[in-house]
Amino acid sequence: MLDLIPTLGGWAPALARQRFAVATIVRASGSVPRPVGTSMLVSEDGSILGSLSGGCVEGAVVAAALESMDDGATRRETFGFSAEDAFAVGLTCGGELDVHIEPANRTRGCRLGEAVQQLSACAPDHPVALVRRLDPQPGGGGSSAVVIPEPGSASVPGHPELAALLDSLPDTSPDTGGNAGTRRARAARLESFLHAGGTGVLNLAGAGLCAGEAIVLVESRLAAPRLLVFGANDFSAALIPAAKPLGYHVTLVDARPAFACQARFGPADEVVTAWPHQYLAAEAAAGRVDGRTVICVLTHDPKFDIPLLQTALALDTAFIGALGSRRSHVQRVDALLDRGVGPERLARLHSPLGLDIGAVTPAEVAVSVLAELIAARNKAASHQPLSETSGPIHQPAAPPLNTPAPAPAPTNVKQQEIAWT
Repeated sequence: MLDLIPTLGGWAPALARQRFAVATIVRASGSVPRPVGTSMLVSEDGSILGSLSGGCVEGAVVAAALESMDDGATRRETFGFSAEDAFAVGLTCGGELDVHIEPANRTRGCRLGEAVQQLSACAPDHPVALVRRLDPQPGGGGSSAVVIPEPGSASVPGHPELAALLDSLPDTSPDTGGNAGTRRARAARLESFLHAGGTGVLNLAGAGLCAGEAIVLVESRLAAPRLLVFGANDFSAALIPAAKPLGYHVTLVDARPAFACQARFGPADEVVTAWPHQYLAAEAAAGRVDGRTVICVLTHDPKFDIPLLQTALALDTAFIGALGSRRSHVQRVDALLDRGVGPERLARLHSPLGLDIGAVTPAEVAVSVLAELIAARNKAASHQPLSETSGPIHQPAAPPLNTPAPAPAPTNVKQQEIAWT
């Protein structure tokens, strides 16, 4: 559902006047176009917001959504590939989806409609979470749905509606110390998921909790991770706007006002004129650098790069990369070793920065850098063309970057030297 926030605002007036249903992917296996949590809204006049599969199953989902609005019942539909029947509704990519379809008829006391209205008022990048109960409920009534602002610090006791949702789940097993023990166990598991910014289906029954099913869908979105770009030049001017669609909050830092204050860096969320290593140290001391922060050093000037990289490599961040040639990389490593930076810290440095795609122009270099960022947070990535690999295309979502890959070692392969700015 959270993926629809940027466009929900335009739908809010219509949704307040008419019935609608929410179709959400709650299980995905194999090669599928969209992950768990992806939603599509269907209004009673047949209007659609969002997509679940890029077109493979939408028609069947719309039909089921219209039926759910008529009878008020929740549905769970499974879609997969059918080799026997070429005209069967299914996924041509060969994967399988379970889609939960629920009417949001506000007159029936369903909280889902109110939750959608709340989400429509959220800013596109604001941290928020949605927790929905998916297990079968007595009488087939409307679901429980709770919107939680600032999920990174949320607690169940601090949200009475969330506590009530957990209390509404099936009765506990005496093995966990009765109701109080189950509440604590459920709250701890849910809070952990919210704090991590995770999206997935949790069965809060199971071992150590209770028998049967107590299923909730949790979608949690934290504040955007930071991308700190050091160096105001042609390469950062290309990288900054390209990184924004990936969800980063981008800060450009340069010690030279004449370079930093150019209009071409307008797409950055922040532009800071300061010595790079001093700025980074101050941000870290203020708690604004964490395990999701990405640092890209594009200055290619030792008087900036060396103290900055020395500071950065002492911090626990997601990714640290430095642009330049292999000769520059060797010189950086030698300088950092002279400053006492240990080999275990240097192994975290991605230098030369970027995947080897033959990039030369600033726009191509930006693609190369972002390709390495994406590959680094998806450890299963092979870095090969899909046409030359086999197996599933879509891998399970990786946790936030916190274990950067070792830096590539210097090589004797002769490569084109680029005069970096």
